[in-house]
Amino acid sequence: MSPDLLPPVAPSVTADLVEALSPRLRGRLDAGIAKLAARPLVRDGDTVRIAVDDDTDLELHAPDGVVTTADAIRCGCLLAPGCLHRAAAASAAPVAQDAPTAATPAPAGQESEPAREGGHGRGRSPRPGSSAGTTTPDASFAPDAPAVSEAPAADLPSPAQLAAAHAVFDAASDVLDAGTDGSGAVLQAALLRAAHTARLAGLPRAAAAAVSVVTGVRAARCADPAYRLPELADALRDVLAVAHRLSSASGPALAELRGTVRQPYTPDGSLRLYGVFSEPVLTATGHAGAVTWTADAEGRLYTVSDVAPGGPGRATGAADRTVRIGDTALTHRELARAGLAVSGATVSPTGRLGAGARVRAVRASGADWSAEPLDRLWRVPVAEQVAGALAGGRDLLFLTVTLAGPVREATGDCLLADCEGRALRLVAAHDHPALPCRDNLRLLAAARGSRLRIVARLTPGPLPRALLLAAEHPSRSDARVDLGLDRLRHADLPTGTAVPAPAVAPVADEAPLHLLRRRVHQTVSGGRRVLTFPGGGTGDGPRLRRAGLGTAGDLLDELGAAAADRSRDAFGRLLPADTGRFARAWLASALYTGEVERALCAAAWGTGREVTTPAF
Repeated sequence: MSPDLLPPVAPSVTADLVEALSPRLRGRLDAGIAKLAARPLVRDGDTVRIAVDDDTDLELHAPDGVVTTADAIRCGCLLAPGCLHRAAAASAAPVAQDAPTAATPAPAGQESEPAREGGHGRGRSPRPGSSAGTTTPDASFAPDAPAVSEAPAADLPSPAQLAAAHAVFDAASDVLDAGTDGSGAVLQAALLRAAHTARLAGLPRAAAAAVSVVTGVRAARCADPAYRLPELADALRDVLAVAHRLSSASGPALAELRGTVRQPYTPDGSLRLYGVFSEPVLTATGHAGAVTWTADAEGRLYTVSDVAPGGPGRATGAADRTVRIGDTALTHRELARAGLAVSGATVSPTGRLGAGARVRAVRASGADWSAEPLDRLWRVPVAEQVAGALAGGRDLLFLTVTLAGPVREATGDCLLADCEGRALRLVAAHDHPALPCRDNLRLLAAARGSRLRIVARLTPGPLPRALLLAAEHPSRSDARVDLGLDRLRHADLPTGTAVPAPAVAPVADEAPLHLLRRRVHQTVSGGRRVLTFPGGGTGDGPRLRRAGLGTAGDLLDELGAAAADRSRDAFGRLLPADTGRFARAWLASALYTGEVERALCAAAWGTGREVTTPAF
């Protein structure tokens, strides 16, 4: 049985089933999940049936594709409904979230849709006079929650919101304290319960961030190929930061921390759009699909997306699905190279095109990257693009590079390229084997010396680095390749080229920030105990101070002290650890690391500007 074959389960359902177990059964829950994963599964319409043994079946009923009540999970064993099997099935299934599947009409010519992953929709500059609402990434989930959260009228958090924020912080602190290795189904269920409570209290941003952490922990524990430790560390940082700041926030800052369940869509008249590229979406929250980027004649970016709950199979197949806007029959793959004429367009503040009933769209001619109006995207200075991305704008970079060949780093292979005299490291946007990103990167490395226009997503760090999304065809100047959806062949390479072996990456003189970053990531993986090993990192603090990173040294020392802070009672027994202090120390280190990396990134790209800190 693969977890991807199970229907998504609402967070409250999983939490209810786990909380109903006796302490003895809770201790056996993780083993029960592993045993259930080895059992055969059959899907029959809206029902998924798992053979627990030769005589007992477990059924998950999802009439709308999502399990929304505990009664929808039925087991035929003698201990049901208080058996372990129901909780194990809910804990093994994906976490249900709302996804943007269709436009939702709204009165007065305005529409609102569920907010989806913000990273793929950022970057459009609103037209003068257009309204700009507040949007946050991962803003919604849980089909059993109200469609739109009603925020309190006051500029201060309500008592229910304060209690929900504390619950989210405490549950996330317990996950951090245990690490992915120790965060079993019980701790996951506690965080899901806190997420559901936050959702009901009108805190969709904290709720969605908590669900992202649970999904990342599950991916780590089941050795998912798409799991990345830095992404889980960022998710934990975000949920702790939002929950920690909410109690002292007010006004606009509080509204941003609360988040929004739905994006406001405002009329934008008629648009003439030109396809730029399309990319697959495979998120840690269990969503998958495709996003196609388009631009108008003035260079403003708009997105057309098809993202819904799913796995790699949905990401690879979304490119050939028809875009859901107007009556056009274009697929995402075709739109990336064609154009679109839209009338009655509605656009979100992040640049996402709405698909309401009044929107009309027909196919139009496209444009080459080297022709107007797309050429102007590459005429923006690189330093200006990077500065805008670090300031919270769109994170796409439109670059002209000369490929220099593959290099091998500690984190894997990457493609080295020259970008206006900078040594740029290009890495695959997705590492999942179902997507062609890494294979395409390896083949492009054979086109050494080729000068290509590319589209990449900035990765903040001490060295110029970006995720490669699309590129001009290495042997045909009139074609381009979406590297996450199209698959290059050897025949596409220039004649006489061969895939070279990766060379050793040149040693760069950089600040030893990795000493703190390594401890931040190690804590996410192994929990508090990895920082208490004898002799672990005892000389890292002084080394950071000698390099001029005195604050980093102090934060590392405090993180170690918080990890080792265990008191004993009068009988010498260890008292419960102060997970709150440890979480705050880790959060300070994680936030500091991120800000220093952004500052180093700005210096590496030569932006010449002071980096402003974006709000969490």
